[in-house]
Amino acid sequence: MNVVFDLGGVVFNWQPTVLLQQVLPRQATDEAAARQLAARLFQGFAPDADWALFDLGQIEPGALAHRIALRTGLAVAEVAAVISAIPPHLVPNQATVALMQDLRGAGHTLYYLSNMPAAYADELERSHAFFDWFADGVFSARVHQIKPNADIFVTATQRFGVDGAHTVFIDDVLNNIEAAQRHGWYGVQFHSAEQVRAELAQRWPS
Repeated sequence: MNVVFDLGGVVFNWQPTVLLQQVLPRQATDEAAARQLAARLFQGFAPDADWALFDLGQIEPGALAHRIALRTGLAVAEVAAVISAIPPHLVPNQATVALMQDLRGAGHTLYYLSNMPAAYADELERSHAFFDWFADGVFSARVHQIKPNADIFVTATQRFGVDGAHTVFIDDVLNNIEAAQRHGWYGVQFHSAEQVRAELAQRWPS
């Protein structure tokens, strides 16, 4: 079986409200304010959002900070602080890391498919030895394509050389799961590593 992992929110913890309360405490005064601020900043990471340009490798951090500041009314320095704080915020989910290790040990082939700016991708690869466990992977900024658009799934399938019928895709975003399923992959929406482990065991009992 081929198992393709999303990274942010699956392999790495992604808690934007916690991040914003740490970086911009005057604006993100509580959980509700942090959620509202996250919606303004990230726009749900939609393919037409400002952040998508960053994920696509089409804009540099400084220009992105100016663009978001102009739209939101935040200071450029505040937005820049958020952009800079994200890589160290992306801490591995140890339960997912254990799942990856077990899948690899059972003979399954691991890949990743992630919407990720180039600078973040470089930092994550340098900082985490488990990237050696992946046979290959696709970062959006390096191919200038983005989930949930169909073209990035075509690119990943061709690059990995996988058969969709034997490929599982794990992502925390439902739109991405649905896109993968339209491409012929089997999708599992991530809520926890334990839930994914149980779903995989039910579908492919050992």
